[in-house]
Amino acid sequence: MLTQKTLFDPSSNLDAYIPRPVDNFTPNQIILASGSQHKKNLINSICRLYPKAKILEKINVSHAKIQIDGQTLIDCHYAGKKTLVFGELKSAVRFSEESDNTCPNYWHFSSYGFCPYGCHYCYLAGTVGVKFSPTVKIFLNLQDILQKINQIATRLNEPTAFYLGKLQDALALDPLTGYSRIMIPFFANHPHARLVLLTKSADVKNLLGLNHVGKTILSWSLNPPEIVSQFEENTPPIESRLDAMEKCHAAGYPIRAVIMPIIPVPNWQQAYENFLTQLLKRIPLTRLTLGGICSYTTARSLMNGKMTPQNAINQNMKEKSPDGRYRYPADLRIEIYSHLLKIIHRLQPHLQTALCLEQKNIWQACNLQQNPCNCLL
Repeated sequence: MLTQKTLFDPSSNLDAYIPRPVDNFTPNQIILASGSQHKKNLINSICRLYPKAKILEKINVSHAKIQIDGQTLIDCHYAGKKTLVFGELKSAVRFSEESDNTCPNYWHFSSYGFCPYGCHYCYLAGTVGVKFSPTVKIFLNLQDILQKINQIATRLNEPTAFYLGKLQDALALDPLTGYSRIMIPFFANHPHARLVLLTKSADVKNLLGLNHVGKTILSWSLNPPEIVSQFEENTPPIESRLDAMEKCHAAGYPIRAVIMPIIPVPNWQQAYENFLTQLLKRIPLTRLTLGGICSYTTARSLMNGKMTPQNAINQNMKEKSPDGRYRYPADLRIEIYSHLLKIIHRLQPHLQTALCLEQKNIWQACNLQQNPCNCLL
C-alpha cells in the first residue's frame, strides 16, 4: 500500500492556503455541521470572506440533515443556493451503478456537494441528497477521501479514472478551498489513479502552476451563448470558460468538453453549428461528449417551477425512458446528435466523440461506436 508520505506533496497544506472569493456565490448563511470542528483554520479563513453571512454551529447534525426554511420545494432550493455547509462525507468514493442505458459505470467521489450555479435544468436538484438538504457543501475530510481512492486504485492495479463532477461542480468552490492543490499532486504521484474533473468554472488560477504530469483530465460543461443566457443562470460566461480552457491547455492538461444538455431552442441548428465551429477551432480537445436532457421526476418538477411551460425543454421533454429519466423523444435526440456529429466530424474528423447517458439504439441510429465517454480514461 502506498503511504501518505509517498502520495501527498509535503507543501500541500490546507491550513496554509489563502482562500479567494468565488464569483457567482455569496452565502447568506454558513453552517458548521458534523465534522467541521476538525478544520477550524480553513473554515475561519473562508468565513472571513463573507462577514455579512450568518454563522450557525450545528456540529451534532449531519450535513445531509441540515434543514432549509421555505414553504415550497423551490423556495428551499433557492435558499439552499445561498447556504454554505461545512461537514464530512464518509461515503465519498462510490461506484456508479446505472442501468437501462449505455453508461459504462465508473468510480466517482465527492469533495463537494451540489454547487452555487443556477442552471434551470439541473438534474442534481432532484437527487435524494440534494432534495432534502439543497445546500452548497464543502466536505473537510479530503485526505481521508484520497486515501480511500488510493486503496481502491491499488487494489485494481491498473490505470483507473476517479471522476469529480457527477454530484457537484468540480472547481466552482476551488478558490475557497484550494483542494485542487492537494488533489492534482496526489494523482500525479499515484501509479494507477487518474483524475477527471467536470466544471463550468472559469477560475483556474490554482491549477496553472501544478505538476500534473498529464494524470488530471479537465473537462468543461459548455453550451452556445444563446443557451447559457436563457438556461444557465449565475454561471460564468461561455467566453470566460473558453479562456480557462485555453490557459489549462497551455499548462499541459488534457482538455475535454461536454455539451449537455443540448436544448432545441428556435434555430438551434445554427446556434450549435456556430458554437462548435468556434470551440473546435480554438480549443484542442481530446474528447467531446454530447447529451440531451435526462432528469428524474423531482428535478423535472423543480425545472418546471423555474421556467415557463413554453420553453424549449418543457415542450420537448415528454418521454420517460426505461431508466426512469425524462428525455426528448428518440427521433428528436437522433436528429440533434446526427446534426452535431456531422459538424464535428467535418471540423475534426479524428476527434473522439461519445454520447452521455444514452440508450444503445440511439448510438446505433447515429452510426456511432460506443466510445469511452467523459467519465472514463
